[in-house]
Amino acid sequence: MTELSRIFVDKCLRGDGGLGEAVARADFPPGFEKAWRSYLLHRPWFVDAAETEAFARDLGGLFDLLVSLPRRLFDGDMERYGAAIGIDPRLVSLLRRGGSGVPDRLGRADAYHDGTSYKLLEFNLGSEVGGLELAVFNQGLLGVPEFGAFAREHGLGHVDIGARMAAVFRERAKPALSGGTEPVVGLIEGRGGVAAYGRMMVATQEAMAAQGLDLRIGEVGDVRTRADGKLTLGGTPLDLVVRNFAAGQLLEDPAGPEVAEPFFRAHEAGRTVLFTTMESGFYGNKSALSLLTDPRWSAAFDADERALVERLLPWSRTVSGAGTAGVAEIVDLCRERREELILKPGAGYGGLDTFVGWESTEAEWRAALDVAVEHGGYVAQERVVPRAEPVYDPATGAVEDWIAVLGVFLTDDGYAGTHARANRADGGAIVGLSSNPGTRMVGVFSHP
Repeated sequence: MTELSRIFVDKCLRGDGGLGEAVARADFPPGFEKAWRSYLLHRPWFVDAAETEAFARDLGGLFDLLVSLPRRLFDGDMERYGAAIGIDPRLVSLLRRGGSGVPDRLGRADAYHDGTSYKLLEFNLGSEVGGLELAVFNQGLLGVPEFGAFAREHGLGHVDIGARMAAVFRERAKPALSGGTEPVVGLIEGRGGVAAYGRMMVATQEAMAAQGLDLRIGEVGDVRTRADGKLTLGGTPLDLVVRNFAAGQLLEDPAGPEVAEPFFRAHEAGRTVLFTTMESGFYGNKSALSLLTDPRWSAAFDADERALVERLLPWSRTVSGAGTAGVAEIVDLCRERREELILKPGAGYGGLDTFVGWESTEAEWRAALDVAVEHGGYVAQERVVPRAEPVYDPATGAVEDWIAVLGVFLTDDGYAGTHARANRADGGAIVGLSSNPGTRMVGVFSHP
């Protein structure tokens, strides 16, 4: 555990200053309260400021490597690149719509700290990553006098994710501003998405309102196009659309991906900016990371780039579909290394459809590999053992070990804050609200 965690938990055990009940006593805005209160951990997570900022700088370098992969490895041929990371040709065509060839640098890196350094598990790129409002946790906790005093004593700080994102939205919307000095922003989901994620979207809307931004919520089918090509929602012109839908949702839409054509046309005409464009999906796919650790491509990178990859990434390989060259050798290797590997869909999220080798029998692992080969585009990744931290439960007085996936946000301006998802250390390998009911959300504070 870190020294600050030990100090915090010791104070909780002594009943010193009411720290143990600080999260329960924190005052949150109504949207955040409704969306997140029942999912919050009993304490904040602590990280080293300099180490986290250095990791964020490395992420900037890794982003540059990722977006260079089609040119470096496939002569700029996006179809060949897509095939190499298991992207269906239909999806390749969709991801190219409305793009410039240089995706926006917006994303959230999910990482474990293994006790020595951060190791990157996934690099989720694009505006649909979610969680922009989680710094509200930090603000609410600082409003509790006892925690505020603890934060001052230990020099705690945090980067406000919402404030950083609001600044990005303002900058991106400038070319399409039509109604004044501040943009109107649409947070747009796929069909049926508001029913599933509406509470989180309202919390995001609330956080953006606190930054002075007018953000409207809707679905792709709610948006209309004016005669001059500008998009509207409920009759209100939109200067910027923050895409909360993924490309896969469009392919699954009964009306097909054509439902997004108005967004692409408005973006290309400069009437309403689409942020981010679909091309982020080329690089947020987990299989893209596996190209960086595959020795077949190592000669394409210089010594500093290889050192960056080694510093950040665990071993990983793409498990391609049946009939693909080399797939049998990769599957055999994965069978041998079952207890060291996790198997994830390249375009998946939330831990869904993920198989954990060290939690599986040999028969279950063979079946998982069969699924991966049948569907293609899966990634086998080497296990990273995260550092556990103690968490005091004010209801029982017990202290248990928890692990956390740190979500580190990155924009064109660099590091944009961190939040975390946490599970009990014995609560299973997948840390995600969609796939593990024991998962909790938590704000992250940095210390000197």
